[in-house]
Amino acid sequence: MITVKKLVKRFGLKVILRGLDFSVQQGEFVALLGPNGAGKTTFLRILASLSRPSLGQVQVAGHQLPNEAAQVRAKLGVVSHMPLLYPDLTAEENLQFYASMYGIADSQLRITEVLDMVGLENRRKDLVRTFSRGMQQRLAIGRAVIHNPEVMLFDEPYTGLDQDASEMLDEVLRSVAAEGRTVVMTSHDLARAEDLATRFDILSRGVIAASAKREDLRDTNLLVFYKQSLDSYSAS
Repeated sequence: MITVKKLVKRFGLKVILRGLDFSVQQGEFVALLGPNGAGKTTFLRILASLSRPSLGQVQVAGHQLPNEAAQVRAKLGVVSHMPLLYPDLTAEENLQFYASMYGIADSQLRITEVLDMVGLENRRKDLVRTFSRGMQQRLAIGRAVIHNPEVMLFDEPYTGLDQDASEMLDEVLRSVAAEGRTVVMTSHDLARAEDLATRFDILSRGVIAASAKREDLRDTNLLVFYKQSLDSYSAS
């Protein structure tokens, strides 16, 4: 579902991604781990067609980036720590706006399904500015799945959430994954990612430095390597 070969991203003289290789099969939930500054957000922005690669090949859902960005966006849902919602519209109106952008038929039925999935059906008529941070993030996931995307990208979705909101978001993410979507989620919190993902990749110094499937996680050196990568960034 995602294939990346020899990806390079430069900002001026600064090289963020250094010949990165990465692939994800349909239905996998990959946790992309790494400390702040490792290039996780830059990488997800490229996958989301929001940033162009300097060099390399990127394919998402059968389409090449950046040349087929419009086709990729139609099959993609993106959630970050910024919910990208309109605070003076209701939950229902926000979803209706995005449903109209994607040309969804029978949008009211789909909106009801999505609000039920994210646990906000009883708040559908409330303005988003009255929502807690956790509720806004759940609605942001609803926004991202409204068009039934094949691929979901989550960039540090737990940023700014308290424990209760994080646990609610866990349940929503499990629901998204259970529908068979392909998911890539960036995080620096291995403990939380461990409860959700089926595979764990460590991004360090601009490349995928280590990878392990959930069933192999405790039998590899990935946990040690991850701690070393955090320590390395802290010291640099």
